[in-house]
Amino acid sequence: MAEFYDTLETRAPEAREAALFAALPAQVALAQRHSPALARILDGVEAAAVRDRAALARLPVTRKSELLQLQQAAREQGSDAFGGFATQGWGAGMPRVFASPGTLYEPDGARPDHWRLARAFFAAGIRPGQLLHNSFSYHFVPAGAMMESGAHALGCTVFPGGTGQTEQQLQALAELRADAYVGTPSFLRILLEKAAERGTALPHLRRALVSGEAFPPSLRDWVAERGVQAFQCYASADLGLIAYETEAREGLVLDEGVIVEIVRPGTGEPVAEGEVGEVVVSSFNPVYPLLRFGTGDLSAVLPGHCPTGRSNTRIRGWLGRADQTTKVRGMFVHPAQVAEIARRVPGLGRLRLVVSGEMADDRLLLRAECDAPGQAPLAERLGEAVRDITRLRAEVELCATGSLPNDGKVIEDARSYR
Repeated sequence: MAEFYDTLETRAPEAREAALFAALPAQVALAQRHSPALARILDGVEAAAVRDRAALARLPVTRKSELLQLQQAAREQGSDAFGGFATQGWGAGMPRVFASPGTLYEPDGARPDHWRLARAFFAAGIRPGQLLHNSFSYHFVPAGAMMESGAHALGCTVFPGGTGQTEQQLQALAELRADAYVGTPSFLRILLEKAAERGTALPHLRRALVSGEAFPPSLRDWVAERGVQAFQCYASADLGLIAYETEAREGLVLDEGVIVEIVRPGTGEPVAEGEVGEVVVSSFNPVYPLLRFGTGDLSAVLPGHCPTGRSNTRIRGWLGRADQTTKVRGMFVHPAQVAEIARRVPGLGRLRLVVSGEMADDRLLLRAECDAPGQAPLAERLGEAVRDITRLRAEVELCATGSLPNDGKVIEDARSYR
């Protein structure tokens, strides 16, 4: 059995980096020419100069919440449904359009394996000629179609189970003798519990690719005890596959078709390797060329390479949400404001704004890492910066460098709501 989906997975990291950044200027130019929204966002950017990570990091980050707002504003003005982010309209180049909560609309593309999911299926041990039972939704959202296109690209047959109807789905799994399941891990558990309850044997079901929810080791082990080896992938309707799990079970390997950065929440500034931050992705999708797209998800880069031999960067997986916006004394406080405090007072380590107290009695504490925690003038400067930027007063606690948790959290809501 082949170990890798293609030779891209084992190329030298330097060769991968060179290939991605050699292709990036053309993607920036395509976005500027054919996406009105990105043309505005990238106004003044010389596409040919975006050839390395430093140049990429100077481009603005467009976050998912902003994308939704821009789409809604454009629709209210009678413009296109995608807010100017798509490069083409209805027709053969966009066979389907999907909707996510919000409502956020996402275009499909006509290329085979448009969302690049085949690689994740292969890493999960699924092979050509097998039958996949797809329990992701085919209604409104793209999840079902995303997975189906990847399975077809790999050479598999798909049963489009969709969501719900547990009894009928279990019947199809048993009678069609599906080799693999694709869907959420929670529904896989429901199906396996129902099979045990009814005494339905599923001897052919040995592999699964799960996504859309957290997949803790406890659930992974529970599924494995029932004969199914399940692997997770990290994908989104906007970007397709971002990262996938391998047999090594040591983090998620980045897909070959995206550039991923981990940035400090509320900013576009890349963090050091191992530091928790927001996942920002640049894709090479010709229909929806999202560049420096902030997913709102937190993760961190793992050192070294996957023991399976795949040489791409690994991330720790989903570690929470980056949008920690909190209302304090009637005022919204944003992660970007904490980042602005750090810019005003340079030389600090991590910052953490802690909101405590009870309802209608909010208290603010700014905890800041520094090399000499006993500096009273520094604490005063930080207190002034908090007042200037947030219009709120806060106590300041100076901490030793490295003492705050590496969890990506810059605003902590520790209030009691009892």
